[in-house]
Amino acid sequence: MEKRKYIIIMRNMEKKNLKLVMENKNNEMLEVFFEIQSLKNLFRQGWLKSGIDKKFCESVADHSFSTTMLAWLIAEEYLPELDLMKILKYSLIHEIGEIYAGDITPNDNVSDTKKYELEITSVKKVFSKLKHGDKYIKLWEEFENAENKEAKFIKQIDRLEMAFQAHFYEKKLDLNLQDFKNSAKSVLKEEVLKDLLQSLE
Repeated sequence: MEKRKYIIIMRNMEKKNLKLVMENKNNEMLEVFFEIQSLKNLFRQGWLKSGIDKKFCESVADHSFSTTMLAWLIAEEYLPELDLMKILKYSLIHEIGEIYAGDITPNDNVSDTKKYELEITSVKKVFSKLKHGDKYIKLWEEFENAENKEAKFIKQIDRLEMAFQAHFYEKKLDLNLQDFKNSAKSVLKEEVLKDLLQSLE
């Protein structure tokens, strides 16, 4: 296996107990659930690299929850033509690849191809133990490859939520995180999403 060239920082909280639970092979569904729970202990690496102290830094699970709620609210209020169930599933599953790959950022100099390989390997490692694991793997691939309008929507919401979090950190910690907002702005296609981002200025 290729040696990881980037550093992933995790919270120490509950890692030992989590490992003990994950090693219990009596129920595959619970094993998968506790693997997913580990995202509560994985910091969003981009914030750490931008100077956010660990005590303020959100986890990947924090981000996934916030992204899901944002997607739900926007879809219900502005884009009812979208399939809400697909949206929620894509949003909840979109960071599962980071369980074993870690939260890889653009500054880690990992190619898109390599990042995809690491993350799909992680997704398969998590879900392949389930009887219907292929369904979850297929969902993740649909999202990652932006195969439909709902997947494309979540790709945009993922960035929009990041921009909102950057705005929060700017106000709370007196930082300049405009690069994160610019990154989000560059991928937004839906006018309503552009308007929501513009409302922060």
